[in-house]
Amino acid sequence: MKFQVPAFSRLICWLPVLLFLLGLPDMLTAQEKKRVDIEEADYLDSNEKIVANALRLIGNVRIRHNEVLMWCDSAYSYNGTNRVDAFGNVHINQGDTAHLYAEMIYYDGDRSFARAIRNVRLVDKSTTLYSDTVDYDLIQNLGYYDDNGKIVDSTSVLTSKIAKYYVNEDVVHFYQQVVGQNEKYTLTGDTVLYNTNTGIFTIQGPTTIKDSANTVYGEKGWYNSRTGEAKLLKNPRVYNEKQTMKGDVIDYDRNKGYGKAAGAIEIFDQENNVLVRGRHAWFEEETETAFITDSAEFIMISDGDSLFLHADTLKTVSDTIPDEKIIKAYFGVRFYRKDLQGKCDSLVYFSRDSTVQLFNLPVLWSDIHQMTASYIEMRSRKPAPDEVILRSDAFIISRQDSVMYDQVKGKNMTGYILDQKLDHIFVDGNGQTIYYTRDKEDVIGLNRAESGKIGIQFRDSKIYKISFLNKTEGKLTPIPQLTDPERRLAGFDWKESIRPLSKEDIFRKPDSKEVKEKMEEGKMENEK
Repeated sequence: MKFQVPAFSRLICWLPVLLFLLGLPDMLTAQEKKRVDIEEADYLDSNEKIVANALRLIGNVRIRHNEVLMWCDSAYSYNGTNRVDAFGNVHINQGDTAHLYAEMIYYDGDRSFARAIRNVRLVDKSTTLYSDTVDYDLIQNLGYYDDNGKIVDSTSVLTSKIAKYYVNEDVVHFYQQVVGQNEKYTLTGDTVLYNTNTGIFTIQGPTTIKDSANTVYGEKGWYNSRTGEAKLLKNPRVYNEKQTMKGDVIDYDRNKGYGKAAGAIEIFDQENNVLVRGRHAWFEEETETAFITDSAEFIMISDGDSLFLHADTLKTVSDTIPDEKIIKAYFGVRFYRKDLQGKCDSLVYFSRDSTVQLFNLPVLWSDIHQMTASYIEMRSRKPAPDEVILRSDAFIISRQDSVMYDQVKGKNMTGYILDQKLDHIFVDGNGQTIYYTRDKEDVIGLNRAESGKIGIQFRDSKIYKISFLNKTEGKLTPIPQLTDPERRLAGFDWKESIRPLSKEDIFRKPDSKEVKEKMEEGKMENEK
């Protein structure tokens, strides 16, 4: 009887052979790839007592392993492996990629890995890496050092403690004690990526970039070392000896001297002790101009008595006097200081003498006093007193209680401030006053007087003395005989409802009455 092996069983018997035959090309290729060829050497030697299982190559050595070429003065090639220890003027090149130079290189062809030691250079096009020791992965074309080194390209020199150079991508990863510089900038950081082709730094940790005008800091973002452009995304700031800008995001162009910021912005002027805040900002270095919008706030810092101002838009420009600034505030201006509050449509501040100009429906409040006019100007004087100038339709109201208001009205006025209180005023043109006269603490009547020029002295925020400088018309009315209309001069408008009551209250928007007043005034101006 003849025994037959089932077809399935025969297939299992042949399976190992089939697998071997299928894998044979790969095995042969692998063996071919691993072969180290000695193409040239002046002298070959082998001494088991010196180096076991190795062939010693001396003089004008050239070795090839697949696409890798190696030149050196001498080498050891280890039998049965693809390891080569090369010494003296060692040079490795793989295809058209980077060239590796060193005094000594340990090459492992099985891992496509080389360790270069002493006076190491890794050269690719116009970029060269220098270090004392470099590990080089020939598969990834990756050079690595971890004990200080530098990279030099056509524009910059960069040093660090640790670096990885991805030759194929033209990118270097720098870590620890990173310094990059050329004649236009100096960069220091902790973790930075650098593209040798574009000159762009990718910032991944605390990094400072200094040029001739400013210092830029950020912890995330990028910087183009060739164009001077930067975008900073984490804790960014731009600063110099005079000013510092912070924001959530800052764009900066070194060559154009231009920048913009967004988010929680702060600009601090060290020279003038001024802080500006907002949500969007633009600045130009050459003209020393800056714009701030969206929750814009101007803070004039003073010991215990800072002034806080808000407007839709703030603009700073350089004055004709060196190192001095002009700050302009537009639309919906409101400000607060403990002893002084105000509002207007637009305002200008001069740092050279601390003069403040208020335009379009300006109002000032100080203690119990309210001052209005078509135009108001505040001048800081040394020595005191400071001045408050009211031009056209000047009106001062001093609230004594909920019913009694001392009032002064005229064409123009100048008020004088001593110890942060209204001390005296001078009325020039069409002067009118009504004020409550007293016998000691008792109010006995309401005095109404008119004169072309009037001088008024205050004491304890009350009218203490009045001097009429030309023809006077006056009348004293006892309190019981007063009517409500007699208690008010024409144009009386106590604006307490729109008075800023705190530094937070400056952001309160005008009510409908304010808007109506502005529209009516604009209509009257157009009719003129």
